[in-house]
Amino acid sequence: MTAAETIQELYPAPIKGVESGSPAERAGVRPGDVLLRVNGQPVTDVLAYRHQLARGVATLEIARPQVAPKVMTGVAGTAQDHHRLMLQAAPSLDDTFTFDVEWEDPGLEFEEVLFDGIKKCANKCDFCYVHQMPRGFRKSLYIMDDDYRLSFLYGSFVTLTNLTENDINRILDENLSPLYISVHTANQELRQDMMKWWRLKVKDPQAVQIRSMIERLESIDLYTQIVLVPGRNDRENLDETVEYLSSRPNVISAAVVPIGLTGHRTNLPDVRTFNQEDAQDTLARLNVWRKKFLAERGTRFVFPSDELYLLAGEPLPPEEEYEGFPMLENGVGMIRDFLTEGVPEDLPAALPHPMRVILGTGLLFAESLDRAVEPLRQIGGLEIEVRAVENKTFGRVTTVAGLLTGRCFRHAIKPGEADLLIVPPTTLRYGTELMLDDTSLTELRNEFRMDVRPGGATLGELARVILQGAQSSGPQFGMSAHAIKDRPAEDAAERMRGEA
Repeated sequence: MTAAETIQELYPAPIKGVESGSPAERAGVRPGDVLLRVNGQPVTDVLAYRHQLARGVATLEIARPQVAPKVMTGVAGTAQDHHRLMLQAAPSLDDTFTFDVEWEDPGLEFEEVLFDGIKKCANKCDFCYVHQMPRGFRKSLYIMDDDYRLSFLYGSFVTLTNLTENDINRILDENLSPLYISVHTANQELRQDMMKWWRLKVKDPQAVQIRSMIERLESIDLYTQIVLVPGRNDRENLDETVEYLSSRPNVISAAVVPIGLTGHRTNLPDVRTFNQEDAQDTLARLNVWRKKFLAERGTRFVFPSDELYLLAGEPLPPEEEYEGFPMLENGVGMIRDFLTEGVPEDLPAALPHPMRVILGTGLLFAESLDRAVEPLRQIGGLEIEVRAVENKTFGRVTTVAGLLTGRCFRHAIKPGEADLLIVPPTTLRYGTELMLDDTSLTELRNEFRMDVRPGGATLGELARVILQGAQSSGPQFGMSAHAIKDRPAEDAAERMRGEA
């Protein structure tokens, strides 16, 4: 079997690590090897891998890639041409071996959770954020992902329009529940007009029928979202959508989020953002539904995002109204969750040395944060300024904190003007100190000549970061799709082990 034939027929999964003392280690598996098959079947992702292992007895086929030879891709006229035209060939996967496990984890850690690549979006939505991205960011941020497997593993929202019959059957057979679905509207004609799916990318015409899909997935719990576009799917259309979703027993809840725009909408449809009147009308409608659902079903079912309350100038609901914060990463309850743990009661009367602190945040959250940190201003020697940072990367219309970049802070902060700059943890790439534009906190420390740290997931943690220099250990919310594409494969593997 040639390397090209192997790669066409299989989805070799590079192995990142091998657990000490595991069956894989005893069988001689090493990091750098690849998994080819389990029980004679190719596996496309970590879910399929775990599904095969769940049978109890499994045979794993492993390949050890050989050193790839150099191949000439053209005719070299000079030594420089020769160097340029010599490329690495596809590695040979002919050196294979197998080992068996019986009701035991093999002990493999993979480089990625998806072995066959991310499933791409079949839509061209008027409000797609990827289409509004400026140039120059890392490649993962331009991937138009719409992958039901990532929805199950990480809670990213998918539209379902790119599913095949095999995908649907797999979701049902493997009980990939819950899933997170972008509905936007239950009106089929309006949904098609808003999402504009590419017919050549739609593999199954039935997949674009949102009501049929929700009903076919009746055994799967669905968390849904409605991205509202003023004048399109709001007002009476919103009522229709909420009424339909609430009628389906497998729909657990619906989040309602206003459209997010950037300053980079060249050759895109004209749409506008929500104003105060729009937001107030939306909340008034949703509050009617929420009261009705709470009385009849014991749940409010539909949850407006924080942004709607801020835009409407209305207070955030109390903690209990978020019913456990099931969709924090969708901007529903993030501020209330942040405020739930207040500042510590045993605040010092004064600091041993004066300290000036700047809390950088987005335009939308600045006023709320300024009120929240007022108790810290009673500490002697501590000067705190909440600075609303304008988004110079995505445009002033982008007001959320999670999309601030190093460039934004460079425009807003002068070197040496404070002792400590706190940046929102939502601005950082998952598991790193890198912002969306790959600016590191170390770079900012050197440029600003001050300490720069991520803040906390709660107000109490933020206070500890300021007073004790504690690093944030909370979850990072706000850019779910981007974070998903950057998360390490072991996160998914660990979740699957916990569910096995």
